Amino acid sequence: MKKLILVCSMLFVGSMVSAQAWNGKGDQKLQIGLNGWGYGTGITGTYDYGLGEIVSLGAGANVFFDGYKDGNEDNNLFVFGRVGFHLQEPLNLPEQWDIYPGVNVGVLGKDFGLGAHLGVRYFFNDNVGIYGEFGNNGSLGVSFNF
Repeated sequence: MKKLILVCSMLFVGSMVSAQAWNGKGDQKLQIGLNGWGYGTGITGTYDYGLGEIVSLGAGANVFFDGYKDGNEDNNLFVFGRVGFHLQEPLNLPEQWDIYPGVNVGVLGKDFGLGAHLGVRYFFNDNVGIYGEFGNNGSLGVSFNF
C-alpha cells in the first residue's frame, strides 16, 4: 500500500512540474470565475491570446447579479477587450506561475467601462490552473490552457 501511495504521489508531482502558465506567442487561455468586487458581484469569463513573448490580447464579459452599483438591470453586463503583459520570463518565475498586469476597456450597460488589474495564475498541469485578478474590477476562478 505504501508503494502505491508513493507511486501515485510521484506521478502527481511529475504532472505538476510539467505545467506551463505562459507560453508566449500563440498561447491561449480561457478563464471562468466569480467577480467579487469592482463594478459588482457576478460571473466573469475571459479569453487571452499571446501576441508575443510578453503581450496578450483578449476579450471578456462580466454578468453582474445585481446590476452595476445601482441595481439597474440594464447595467448588468460589462463586455470588454483587454491587454495583458506577462512577466513570467522577465521575472524568471517558475513555469507554473504567471504574473500579468492588464487593462480592460469596454461597455457597461450604456456607460463606458475601464478596469485595471494585476493578475496571477498557477497551473497544476498543462491544462488546468487557478487565477486571481486584483484591481478596481477583480475576480477569482479557474484558468484553462489550450
